[in-house]
Amino acid sequence: MMMRAVTAVLFDADGVLQRPSSDWWARLSSLVPADGEAFVADLMAAEKPSLVGKGDFRDAVADVLRRWNSPASVEEAVEPWSWFMAEPEVVSLIGSLRSAGVGCHLATNQHAYRRAIMQDERGYGEWFDRTFYSCDLGLAKPDPAYFRAILGSLGVPASSVLFIDDNVANVEGALSVGLRAEHYDLSAGVPALASLLRRYELPIPG
Repeated sequence: MMMRAVTAVLFDADGVLQRPSSDWWARLSSLVPADGEAFVADLMAAEKPSLVGKGDFRDAVADVLRRWNSPASVEEAVEPWSWFMAEPEVVSLIGSLRSAGVGCHLATNQHAYRRAIMQDERGYGEWFDRTFYSCDLGLAKPDPAYFRAILGSLGVPASSVLFIDDNVANVEGALSVGLRAEHYDLSAGVPALASLLRRYELPIPG
């Protein structure tokens, strides 16, 4: 039996579409006088509820700053979350796919603060047919329910969707509900992404 053709591609953001534009880890770890690594880990843990729309990210950051007696302001602490830039060549690949009739969608774990930067300030929505932010869905990768929610919204069979992410656990979550899924990281270079897409007989020039 012939395998159903891929008619839609879900792209992760960080590590697939975009990369850090500055050393965010160094900045965050400098906000306390000692044990910066544990401080950053605390920030990352505090961020998690807001990724599924529970609680305010800024409030969570403020709580961490207080616990660590950091002299930094909330604005200083959240600023590194804006330090990212989209890879133009990946945006171009997405444009080529859409021009050929392939549905392209953003599937990313983000809280509302970062969603506003990506979607409203930098216009990511213009590059995709649909955007699926975890804070809007109330679900986050790698939860299989996150992918089921996207499939339900798109109204397409799982086997016709290709998901691309730099996190292996997220790839496994997608596979568990029947999507085709591949691991890819921008560090491998954009030609590697183009090659991956061609393996699924998607219309990539070159």
